[in-house]
Amino acid sequence: MPIHGLPDNLKVTRPVHFDIEQAIRPNILALHPYRCARDDYNEGILLDANENALGHSIMKTSNGDLNPNLQSTLDLDLHRYPDPSHDTIKERIAALRSVPGPNHIFLGVGSDEVIDLLMRVCVTPAKEKILITPPTYGMYGVCAQINDVGVVKCPLELSGNGGEGGESGRFSLRVDEIKKAIDNDHTIKLIILCSPGNPTGTLIPLSSIRSLLEYDRFKGIIAVDEAYIDFAGADSSAVSLVKDYANLIVLQTLSKSFGLAAIRLGIAIAQPPLIQILTNTKAPYNISTPTANLALSALSPNSVSSMHDKVNTLISSRASLIASLATLAPQGLGSPIGANDANFVMVPVLSKDGGKADSDRAQRIYRALAEENGVVVRFRGNEPGCAGCLRITVGSEEEHKIVIEKLAEVMKII
Repeated sequence: MPIHGLPDNLKVTRPVHFDIEQAIRPNILALHPYRCARDDYNEGILLDANENALGHSIMKTSNGDLNPNLQSTLDLDLHRYPDPSHDTIKERIAALRSVPGPNHIFLGVGSDEVIDLLMRVCVTPAKEKILITPPTYGMYGVCAQINDVGVVKCPLELSGNGGEGGESGRFSLRVDEIKKAIDNDHTIKLIILCSPGNPTGTLIPLSSIRSLLEYDRFKGIIAVDEAYIDFAGADSSAVSLVKDYANLIVLQTLSKSFGLAAIRLGIAIAQPPLIQILTNTKAPYNISTPTANLALSALSPNSVSSMHDKVNTLISSRASLIASLATLAPQGLGSPIGANDANFVMVPVLSKDGGKADSDRAQRIYRALAEENGVVVRFRGNEPGCAGCLRITVGSEEEHKIVIEKLAEVMKII
């Protein structure tokens, strides 16, 4: 069954065992996407979309006040529906990530919209499943439950003591176990890998991802969520594999390295057939005009250069934060768990005698920091392999100083 809107010259050819028509739900393949007013024309006297021709109604208050920060946004054509394709944004992303062009790019309302769409197009509710590798991003499981799809869990392998006795632990993907899960359950249609992981901060080697992509007994899609990829160093992204594997989709975002969490712009990078399917399925105007305008500015050469400068600063700050946290070892703070490839570190709180990770103590410290000291970190002690763990985002040097001081004070008491 042909994919609506996909040119014949962009059909899938690799890997040979993968057939996208078998990976996508038949009702999605048969879908004729909604045609919106801006698909055909976006210039001229626009009387086709039932917009308010008199413009927006945001006015100054009675005393003439208007937040000056709003002015640039109000100058946009807010009374018009946004561009449904945003090709200029996609072209800039394609250039930044070294992919052939905008037909390899999909834009979503945050990566969460892309995750939800992937489940809806690939996995039949109440019949088929996704596979995840805990500890991992919690929205995968939430989204699966919303979509009524099953979840197969193949936990990451934790080597070392996982923080017990102050020693660090390391997480790794169990490729052979994932393959066994595939062999035992042919209803698995979507595998979601988080790299660098959240909350593990661990990058998955490209060789491991390639091994799963080439496993000919798996006929579904592999999604690699790379929200933190810019903190992991050059040549670490699975985007480099997209040209060879039509069964791969890479998720990225402007929330982390670009510092634009508030605008909610997620990115998916894949070969054109899968991108076309997502485009056919999405809401017609999912990316707002203010979001698009900010994204264009963020993807300009000067802004991209600024992003890289800030990422380099945060990477240096990450190392100094880890060094500062090590000074709290006598008070029962273990060594970081994971590979520290993201903009956060995860450390276990140990029992008072330093014997093992202590989730109860960690949770009490977490609450005391937030409620009594104005320092908010994240308790992750309920995640597999993360007993006693607090996840701490890399901040400014001034913030780190306060965090270490407050953490030291609280750990003396608790």
